[in-house]
Amino acid sequence: MPAYPRELNHRARAMLRAVAARRALMSCSCEPDLFVDGVACCDQLTAHELARHGLIRPASPGNAGARVPAELTAAGEAALAG
Repeated sequence: MPAYPRELNHRARAMLRAVAARRALMSCSCEPDLFVDGVACCDQLTAHELARHGLIRPASPGNAGARVPAELTAAGEAALAG
């Protein structure tokens, strides 16, 4: 998948910061949902894009639909730093 197609907006950056702070879980699915502090993110489209473009990923395997910790990828760390 190509790099994230546009500049990160404030909401996407906030999601990445929450993942970096280990406050986020994601569902194990082809379109993973993101949960921060136990609450579903209000912008799941952005959460799906972050996962699809390889900025976040599950930190551990899980069964379909299970929530597992989310982590930044190297690309996610670079995007957050940039």
